[in-house]
Amino acid sequence: MGEKYSSSLEVDVPLMRFLKGKGGSVQKQIEQETGVKIIFPSAKEETLVALEGKSAESIRKASERISKILGEAVQSPMLDYSHFISLPLAIHPALVEKLNNFQRSTLGASASNVDSDKDESLSEGSMEEIDEAANPSVSVKLPVKEENSVIVKMDNKGSQPEFSIDKSIFIKPKTFHLTVLMLKLWNKDRISQASEVLQSISSQVNEALENRPISIQLKGLTCMKGSPARARVVYAPVLEIGGEGRLVRACKVITDAFVKSGLVLERDARQELRLHASIMNVRHRKSKKSNRRNDSFDARNIFRQYGEQDWGEYPVPAVHLSQRFKFDEDGYYHCCCSIPLPEVAQTE
Repeated sequence: MGEKYSSSLEVDVPLMRFLKGKGGSVQKQIEQETGVKIIFPSAKEETLVALEGKSAESIRKASERISKILGEAVQSPMLDYSHFISLPLAIHPALVEKLNNFQRSTLGASASNVDSDKDESLSEGSMEEIDEAANPSVSVKLPVKEENSVIVKMDNKGSQPEFSIDKSIFIKPKTFHLTVLMLKLWNKDRISQASEVLQSISSQVNEALENRPISIQLKGLTCMKGSPARARVVYAPVLEIGGEGRLVRACKVITDAFVKSGLVLERDARQELRLHASIMNVRHRKSKKSNRRNDSFDARNIFRQYGEQDWGEYPVPAVHLSQRFKFDEDGYYHCCCSIPLPEVAQTE
């Protein structure tokens, strides 16, 4: 019998499926091409993948192939973002109530129907939304025409997948925020590293704000690409109170630090920051039947009623490293780490 060679490598749980491939296709291809047997861990949470081959060279080739596959997986849309840097706005009850009222008005639903959000898990920062945010947004102001000229299909159950408005496409008011940066942190080490990066730049962020409180105004509605007739993402434009550019400078300090740390994908590092507060997004639609690529809704009546809406002025209290799909007791995204921003002085 010939001598056997073995090795092992760490493959994080979210990446394991890329190494296996559909029906084990990727695994089989690597095994056939290199003559190395790939042995996956028996327990779901284990990360050690064993390699067995007839030569050290075959083990080396298999390891290189695996590294390349995992590297491509990380860069691809198939591996979703897990975390993001957020500026929480949902801490302001008045804003949350305005958003709830907006949903009630748009859906014609009761208050209990709007605010029951236990079953809603999809939210921030789909790849598509990030792509669209990187491109010039189209600000649309619609003149008021005949009210009967547009019929918006309302559907709380999501049975009309295209051009309809159902509850699932609204951003949950309790999670309302501004997104600074999307991150793929697929293991504890990367989450820990991201937390350290954020904490390490606390003083620089506050210096960029000139150690003064920062507030923003949300006014009107805008579509990302497209038009209100075939809307995909509707958001409220963000204006910095005072217009000094302090908030953008502070966000740049954050993005620069994360890019330098190596935690940001190349494609994301090249994107221009466009702060926006998403209010509706078809990517969150629950209906499995809808064609995601072609899905949209008719927002023309919404723009007639809310196109010039003043959502109010609000201080930004902190920067969070937020985890997607996981929520804290207050309904906001789970906070892995946060840094405070200068506070507004309390009046007696």
